[in-house]
Amino acid sequence: TKLGSMSVIGCGFPARPDLFLITHALWTTGSIDRWLESNYCSLTSFVFFFYFFFFTTGLNYNLTADVTKKEKSQQPRVYFVTSGETVGQVTEKLQLSYMQEKCEHYLAYVKKRVKDVISPIVFEAAYSLGEHVLERGKEDKELPPLKPVLRWKKGQKIAQRNQTVFERNCQSDDCAADLKLQGKLLLSSVDDRTAYLALGAVRNISLNISISNIGDDAYDTNVFFNFSGELFFIKMWQKEELGIACELLESDFLKCSVGFPFMRSKSRYEFSVIFDTSHLSGQEETLTFLVTAQSGNLERTESLHDNTLTLSVPLMHEVDSSINGEVFPTSFFYGDSVEVSNFVQLENHECLFQSLNFTLQVYNAGPSTLPGAFLDISFPNRLSATGAEIFHVQQMMVGQDKGNCSFHRNHSPCVVPQENENIFHTIFAFFTKSGRKVLDCERPGRSCLIIRCNLSSLAKAESCDISIYTLLNTEILKKDSSSVIQFVTRARVQVDPDLRVVEVPNGSPEEKPVVFEALHNLEPRGYVVGWIIAISLLVGILIFLLLAVLLWKMGFFRRRYKEIIEAEKNRKENEDSWDWVQKNQ
Repeated sequence: TKLGSMSVIGCGFPARPDLFLITHALWTTGSIDRWLESNYCSLTSFVFFFYFFFFTTGLNYNLTADVTKKEKSQQPRVYFVTSGETVGQVTEKLQLSYMQEKCEHYLAYVKKRVKDVISPIVFEAAYSLGEHVLERGKEDKELPPLKPVLRWKKGQKIAQRNQTVFERNCQSDDCAADLKLQGKLLLSSVDDRTAYLALGAVRNISLNISISNIGDDAYDTNVFFNFSGELFFIKMWQKEELGIACELLESDFLKCSVGFPFMRSKSRYEFSVIFDTSHLSGQEETLTFLVTAQSGNLERTESLHDNTLTLSVPLMHEVDSSINGEVFPTSFFYGDSVEVSNFVQLENHECLFQSLNFTLQVYNAGPSTLPGAFLDISFPNRLSATGAEIFHVQQMMVGQDKGNCSFHRNHSPCVVPQENENIFHTIFAFFTKSGRKVLDCERPGRSCLIIRCNLSSLAKAESCDISIYTLLNTEILKKDSSSVIQFVTRARVQVDPDLRVVEVPNGSPEEKPVVFEALHNLEPRGYVVGWIIAISLLVGILIFLLLAVLLWKMGFFRRRYKEIIEAEKNRKENEDSWDWVQKNQ
């Protein structure tokens, strides 16, 4: 964009020998029309007047564009073109003779994208005298360089400055802008009803920003974003090209220029800024964005309240926890005739215990890390509400030191119920031992042993194993009337809401029943077998005698079998004789 032209003029007049009177001026246009795509400024003139006596002198000058930006080590907004190259400073020489005027014209061009349209563009012309020769006849004698003696103060630079400003059309006296910010957070792959950001599930987040200006034209309008250092800026998106550009100044600070070089009055811009959320750790409870709008214009205090926007969303750990488990053995036999070697007997205890090994596995299917959870394992610990405790936990271990477990220890593991020595009661109990009994902690009135394990963090697709070694007192089972006792052990994993954890809707079940059975071998003791045989024989004899008496009472033993047989024989003979007579006739 061509900014304008510049003239350098030098004139010589007679004066005292070896003295120079130098006057200079630098003219520039008053303003640059900010509405034009190609901006022009007026002619800029640089004029030198020299007073000297019968000699020729040289003038060295440096013409610098946008010198204030250069002094701040910033890029100038305008440039010159010399020999096909763009430069910010022109260095030239002039030879001035007696009563001669020379002028040099320069065109300055405005760069295509100028952000600063507030501060003026300052041109500076700095000069110094070069070699000069005094004319005496035909001989030229070089004289030492002369210094200016006019318009120069000691300690100051021998230069002249002038400036060109950008035109500003204002409706108000103070050219005040009135910016207004509006915005909304949009989570990727999540519907609008989700009130939180699931760590690990949401890969990116979008800030939909709307900025409007109801005041005068706002120059150098910018929207600033402060955000968490764990986020990564991906890109800025706009539906159509609106002159919006974003620049990441720091890892947690983003600057977006809006409506370059100015934001017009009554205009509105909409754009989206997208961030990567895959590296969020979740240490903060809320993800917060502080959005601020600012321009180079004055903005009245009463209209600053809508220049700042705070957008936030809670951070939650969304997990899909599940539990699996098994027990070994899944069934076992108990009874008086079962080999003692099949059981475990503790020192100084007469009870026979059945060993049981439970293995449970808690698995986190994600998408977030499970920061902590509780595992409750319930064992049906009594056959009846007032009965003795059955289980005696020996050892618990959580794999990879992922937690610890606690429970109420059974201080009397060996309890042998008192036997009734009545042989008839023993025989009755043997014959009535039938059916199935189910012990389940979910049934009301059931006494249970609860083991609680506090589990530590589980990453996505990570599992934790819990091993429990316990003993079951079979002496208590022997006194029960059921032939099969089914134990339903339940393990339930629960997340800690204080750690901002939620379960995935319709996810895996968080409860797992582990079932094993105790089977009575239904073989009585030896003396019981003898008593059963003796009683059976006695009962059989009594029944036989009873039947014999009944048959005798009914006359079974008093019937005349011989007479009955003779009568039956005579009847058959008569029937045969009658058949012969009929055939002969």
